[in-house]
Amino acid sequence: RACQTMIALLLMCVSLWAQQETIPLWPNAAPGAKGNADKDKPTLQVWPGESAAARPAILICPGGGYGGLAMGHEGEQIAQWFNSHGFRAFVLNYRHRGKGYGYPAPQLDARRAMRTLRANADKWQLKADQIGAIGFSAGGHLASTLGTHFDHGDPDATDPIDRVSCRPDFLVLCYPVIAMNEPHTHKGSQRNLLGNDADAKLVDKMSTYKHISNESPPTFLFHTTEDRAVPPMNSVQFYAGLVKAGVPAELHIYEKGRHGVGLAKEIPATKSWPNRLAEWVRGRGIDLQ
Repeated sequence: RACQTMIALLLMCVSLWAQQETIPLWPNAAPGAKGNADKDKPTLQVWPGESAAARPAILICPGGGYGGLAMGHEGEQIAQWFNSHGFRAFVLNYRHRGKGYGYPAPQLDARRAMRTLRANADKWQLKADQIGAIGFSAGGHLASTLGTHFDHGDPDATDPIDRVSCRPDFLVLCYPVIAMNEPHTHKGSQRNLLGNDADAKLVDKMSTYKHISNESPPTFLFHTTEDRAVPPMNSVQFYAGLVKAGVPAELHIYEKGRHGVGLAKEIPATKSWPNRLAEWVRGRGIDLQ
């Protein structure tokens, strides 16, 4: 029995080590890097899961008001949930104001991360047409830019990663920051991303609901009425934009829950949102376990 316990602990440690593999987004300096410290090097934390077959993948963008990163309840816990449903998960550690960076560094990091997943689909055994992105709060804003400000890659690029699309196949936005310079804007996120005196055109560009097109990916959104930091009108505006553009969309607004609830495990009713997401993903034809 002692031997079995030791083997189980060893296997758990090996699994944990594999899940916590971290890779740099750029082999050399990231665009606009201000130094060579860890804070200047955006990374992906790889959570491969247990399946040996090709699986769907998810890029996870934690929140933090573009001034920090909630890597626990909006990063690693989310990766574990997706792993439990057969996804390979990738948590993005992107640059932000707390590391000395504003626009466009977070957006560059997110686009590079999505391209990295696509370019390495064979290596990581990913289903190339089932690669999505999920974001929370300011990370939701970052994920939303992938659905509104994407490109399909540069076929002439010397870097093979730059040749592939950064458009997600689907989006999941959780109590996202969406609007800029409006009454329901999360002012801290806007300030950290754009500064205090951003050009009006840039402010408009980063109000992502204004830039939804019929090419934007199908999107699932969830919010709470009690969210005072990022009011649910942010999700409502994005949802309305998707409907107007003819993009498949689903929106859930729960009554209970402060901002930043993550999986909301301790909140009755609201804790059902991951189940609704699982149903939606299955409805999109994506294979969940």
